[in-house]
Amino acid sequence: MKICLMIVVAAALAGNSWALDKCSVVEAFRNSGLAGIKGYKLEDFVCLAYHASRYDTSLHRSPTEYGIFQINSYWWCDDGKTPGRKNWCRMPCTDLLDTDIEDDVRCVKRIVSDPNGLEAW
Repeated sequence: MKICLMIVVAAALAGNSWALDKCSVVEAFRNSGLAGIKGYKLEDFVCLAYHASRYDTSLHRSPTEYGIFQINSYWWCDDGKTPGRKNWCRMPCTDLLDTDIEDDVRCVKRIVSDPNGLEAW
């Protein structure tokens, strides 16, 4: 799995872009075991990543949204400044802004295990 993610990273860096292509995203998500989590299909996560960030792993659109999934700093990660933050993924938000999406996927698995599932977005 790490090898696949490193290939995705290398491909993204070779193009001097933090945005991944759809095929790389599908492969990385498939290899990370996202398909079937809590009854969601792989396509659900690919669609979420596309609409959240256009597969841009470095996107920090608002003060509280980070990475390819635009994960919120109030509930899921620690940005060091959001008052009352929960950090339920137990990670700094800056970890969501690189091309290593393994930690992003780990956090998404935690998010969908919440009773709200993908409705968290």
